[in-house]
Amino acid sequence: MKNLSRRSFLEKFCAGAGATAFAVTLPSFSNNLKTNAKTYEGKKLNIALCGLGRYAGYLADGLEISKYCRLAGIVTGTPTKAEAWSKKYSIPQKSIYNYQNFDELINNKDIDLVYVVLPNAMHKEFVIKAAKAGKHVIVEKPMAITANDCQEMINACKKAGVQLAVGYRLHYEPYHLEIKRLGQEKVFGQVRLIEVSLGYKLGGENPSDWHLNKVLAGGGPLMNLGVYCVQASRYVLGEEPISVTAQFATVTNKKLFSEVEESISWQLNFPGGAVCTSTSSYNCNIDRFYASADEGFFELSPAVSYGPFKGKTSRGELNFPVINQQATQLDEIGKILLSNEQLPDHIKGEEGLKDMKILQAIYTAAGTGKKVSII
Repeated sequence: MKNLSRRSFLEKFCAGAGATAFAVTLPSFSNNLKTNAKTYEGKKLNIALCGLGRYAGYLADGLEISKYCRLAGIVTGTPTKAEAWSKKYSIPQKSIYNYQNFDELINNKDIDLVYVVLPNAMHKEFVIKAAKAGKHVIVEKPMAITANDCQEMINACKKAGVQLAVGYRLHYEPYHLEIKRLGQEKVFGQVRLIEVSLGYKLGGENPSDWHLNKVLAGGGPLMNLGVYCVQASRYVLGEEPISVTAQFATVTNKKLFSEVEESISWQLNFPGGAVCTSTSSYNCNIDRFYASADEGFFELSPAVSYGPFKGKTSRGELNFPVINQQATQLDEIGKILLSNEQLPDHIKGEEGLKDMKILQAIYTAAGTGKKVSII
């Protein structure tokens, strides 16, 4: 998307839209939570947030309590946001950018990494721009809107000699680390069935929300929410799905859902014989994970949102501390980059590419009514 401006896109497609059209606003669990009580007095990773929407606010809250990272710059097309964020977070004028002068980041030695928090269709352009500016990059999910775009982003970062991560915050969350352990270590035997779904009831009648615009979002709730379900099934089983069947739900609100799906369900088949059934929806509130194994079960509800999570197994309740998910994710990435080490495979761009191939296969299966192989 050459010369793509977030502000012009949002002005064109999202006029009158608020920060979010969801009736359910998810909490950030920010400043009152600690990630690590030990003091760290070394260099911090200087991060610029690219895009100052709702989730950027959660990231900023996390950066305020981060041990290894700090908010050092912002990129926004809205002057009033630039002024407000500059005052709130003491960001110097030289580290405030818009979408037209973004490339000037190459001259700013006070920024080490750009965190891209833009509408999905804009991820590719600004990840590549950040890489060319010599900055490491974190990009939000989904990584892009096509697998080809993901590969271009990976290639650009490798060529520039910078590292690319995807914002998989749940990879560091205690409840999810536990269900990953339970599944992969076969604590209850072989997992046979996983059910994991995420959905929210859209509030109001606002068809100009960018999440409902296919050009900006790349799709509907599958792109925005379904990626969490796909991720959970993959890291609990420790396997890659080999095929999928899927179904679009009936559209009940044609005004809102003229371009993207309202709800979609799918069934992933894994080489070990497990099946994962999921639904992502903008028409109902659901947030749960359930795994059935040969000798027991384990579940979370809430499960894949921002929490706080609750869970149990066939042996009893799960009880882990509530963390700031954003601060924890940033600290784990920050520690690695500050040490000049390589990021682990599970959060690299290649992981985002795997997810995108699966999402594309789900859409193909739903559109054709046939089982689709996943390569």
